[in-house]
Amino acid sequence: MSISVFSLSALAADEKREEDGKWLTPDDTITYNVKADGAVDWYTYNGFRRYHSECHVCHGPDGMGSTYAPALIDSIKNLDYYDFAEVVMSGRERKLADGSVSVMPAFGDNKNVSCYGEDIYAYLLARADGAIERGRPRKRDAKPEGAKETESACH
Repeated sequence: MSISVFSLSALAADEKREEDGKWLTPDDTITYNVKADGAVDWYTYNGFRRYHSECHVCHGPDGMGSTYAPALIDSIKNLDYYDFAEVVMSGRERKLADGSVSVMPAFGDNKNVSCYGEDIYAYLLARADGAIERGRPRKRDAKPEGAKETESACH
């Protein structure tokens, strides 16, 4: 496992803070945390779970892309959380240089995505930064109370 020192989104431990298991940047945007033993924070782990239940069908396993949709581990490098959320929740249609049209459907009504968009973002950010390898994270933090409350409120 290697972490890119050139990544704009990778933050040193002292540049982010934890609130009830959720890791945040100085501007209060969700991010990830990976401990020295490889354990990921609960929200990043949950992002893995939610991504693979909804997003990997088009965007490929582990955010690597497919012949159908782009690699999100590349796309996420150019999207802050708010732009990511806008595309995921509202959808997007773009005309490509070759004249074809790229369509991302809206997932704002899908609770498995809309309730956990931050988690999916944290997971993809960790993948894009090379902070976590492909596949299910082997270790994770326990589920915080805030995550339990979100689950209850969302279903």
